[in-house]
Amino acid sequence: MRKMMYSETLCTPIGKIQVQASETALVRVTRLQDGAMEEHAPNAVTDLAAAQIREYFAGTRRVFTVPVAFHGTPFQCAVWRELQRIPFGCTVSYRELGERMGRPAASRAIGGAVGKNPLLIFVPCHRVIRADGGLGGFSAGLDAKIALLEREGVTGFRMGKAGK
Repeated sequence: MRKMMYSETLCTPIGKIQVQASETALVRVTRLQDGAMEEHAPNAVTDLAAAQIREYFAGTRRVFTVPVAFHGTPFQCAVWRELQRIPFGCTVSYRELGERMGRPAASRAIGGAVGKNPLLIFVPCHRVIRADGGLGGFSAGLDAKIALLEREGVTGFRMGKAGK
């Protein structure tokens, strides 16, 4: 039996964002860039997620309370859980994230897991930057990463081609 999916699309300062949920948890949050999206009816989880995103962009929310469900490898899920521990307005490097996880030599693998994060904003992968202060990558686009960091009052990251 296929699980029921629900979704809601909203306009934000970084463009359209779609939240997708099961009956009990948020499973995907993506920035919609020129592409088809799967539309489903909203539910209580998508409504709560949409409300919290609006509050985040209004500057009144720093912590999300929507239940999330991770669907990835055990390593990816561990990285995503660690991302949730990065406080609002703070950044860490890929190397630092690895050290926190007891995997200091796994920066490249951690970068791969960060890049596959399915829960934009709710699992704050935008708060991970390179050790040299460069932005690194961002699946939703560097313009969105910069906008999210600036919204949180983060400064001091290096600008330049591809975050270098």
